[in-house]
Amino acid sequence: MSEKEDFLHEFHWLMDVLQDIDVGLVILNREFEVKLWNSFMQNHSAKMPEDVLGHNLFELFPDLPKPWFERKAESVFVLQNAAFTTWEQRPYLFKFKNYRPITSIAKFMYQNSTIIPLTNVRSEVEHICIILYDVTEVAVNRLQLQDANNQLHTLSRTDGLTGLLNRKTWEQELELEFKRFQRHPEVSCLIMFDIDHFKRVNDTYGHPTGDAVIRETAKVLMDSIRDIDIAGRYGGEEFTIILTHTNKQGALVVAERIRTQMESITVTHDSHEVKYTVSLGIAEIHADIENRTAWIERADRALYQAKDNGRNNSVIFED
Repeated sequence: MSEKEDFLHEFHWLMDVLQDIDVGLVILNREFEVKLWNSFMQNHSAKMPEDVLGHNLFELFPDLPKPWFERKAESVFVLQNAAFTTWEQRPYLFKFKNYRPITSIAKFMYQNSTIIPLTNVRSEVEHICIILYDVTEVAVNRLQLQDANNQLHTLSRTDGLTGLLNRKTWEQELELEFKRFQRHPEVSCLIMFDIDHFKRVNDTYGHPTGDAVIRETAKVLMDSIRDIDIAGRYGGEEFTIILTHTNKQGALVVAERIRTQMESITVTHDSHEVKYTVSLGIAEIHADIENRTAWIERADRALYQAKDNGRNNSVIFED
């Protein structure tokens, strides 16, 4: 076999590898005209080489992030160093649909990409090569793990029945608010309230109806406060709210809003209709409060005063 035939044979073998390799290969010139379009790109884009070769990449794919890609490519042309991007930085370069059954929950193919310089015999970079990797399986697994961790984090912080902060997390938030007050004394209030005669609801209608009442109470609570306020389920039928930047008179307005709203609703569950009321205690933070427990005790004492007053009312703690 002659030297020319050897070269043609090796070149043909090399082209077969480039066509059949399981990564995308695209070669572009300075004008971003396509000079190589392998089978991976053909299969996932549904564009045949004869429809792509010699055409401008951005005209073929208008969705490509043109300014971003031009900056990346220019650094490769000028510095003659490879550039990289991962799916965490940009989910994809070419928006290809995902057809793999294992990762079918992903609508598109997640991609890592590398752009490498191709030098000519004069060591000049006249072309660049995009290498595109399908990393959908890795990305989906990572995202599922992150989602699971986020869910576990949420579950560890919230009450399963109401979605409010659980007692442990809420007390941590109260501790932070107490320490903030020690550093920068600024008024805030604590409200504690519970459902009047809740045991009677459970005994009369059953615990599932009681749970429905607790869920509705949590919903009214969340609809009645600001985004910056912190609500939690303290335990059983008892709820708590931290009202930041709010004095006791402002807290009384919030408490009365919650109380009147609770008084006006009817909870329907399993053909049962339940009307109920709540009693609320309010404690404004002061310098003489030693710790968060003392703050809770003041709100709790105000709550019991509201009970003693006949329930369905709001009481501000006073020394």
